Amino acid sequence: MKTYLCILITTLLGASLLHAQSVKLTDLVYDPGRLDGIDSKLEVQVGDKAPEFSLPSVNRETVSLSDYKDKKNVVLSFVPAAWTPVCSAQWPGYSLSLDYFTDADAVILGLTVDNLPTLYAWTNAMGGIDFPVLSDFYPHGKIAQAYGVLRSNGMSERALFIIDREGIIRYIDVHDINQRPPLEDLIDKLNELKNES
Repeated sequence: MKTYLCILITTLLGASLLHAQSVKLTDLVYDPGRLDGIDSKLEVQVGDKAPEFSLPSVNRETVSLSDYKDKKNVVLSFVPAAWTPVCSAQWPGYSLSLDYFTDADAVILGLTVDNLPTLYAWTNAMGGIDFPVLSDFYPHGKIAQAYGVLRSNGMSERALFIIDREGIIRYIDVHDINQRPPLEDLIDKLNELKNES
């Protein structure tokens, strides 16, 4: 009986692992349907000092905006939620385009209101993200709220902020949540900022 039970458990575990390996990322993504394009009110504007933050990352490090002061321009990329279609395409695209950010003397930081275990599983399922992914989970959405991109349903907007080396906001794009912001627009703005230096 004991041997039979071990064989049964091993068989079930093997079948589960085979099933897990055959699942594609697209099978795991939750489609929330069409959402209201923008559902927040900005608390900052171009020319303002960017609100400071220190947030935990999926790499088990705390990342602060001030880490980059006088060193790099910073792109903050807020996305609404892990495991959703547009977000699951947007960040891998940025990850593949890191050379453009580096050439523009900038770093990109990804922020969501999801918790770290969720972000860890999601970014690994996407094959990894090559820039810091930060959790604005607790206190819930505090940084999204400080920037004015926390939606009424508790998610953040799909929003981009470019912050210069002095910590000043130079560009804001609160984008329709249902669409990916064009990468070329972001890179053009970063190159304009680089050329001003």
